[in-house]
Amino acid sequence: MSADDIAAHLGITKDTVYTWIAEKAMPAHKVGRLWKFQASEIDDWVRRGGAAADSEPSPSG
Repeated sequence: MSADDIAAHLGITKDTVYTWIAEKAMPAHKVGRLWKFQASEIDDWVRRGGAAADSEPSPSG
């Protein structure tokens, strides 16, 4: 699957996909200059909490 495909699969933007690759270790495979994904790997990663929001509390001001 392409970055566009996985973004649609997860209901997120392509920018979020690239951010999650860099910051949350989203499973992806670089093929040339393109990122490719396996839906089963992504689904497992999401189930394990890989896409969960950071646990740091937001500042209360």
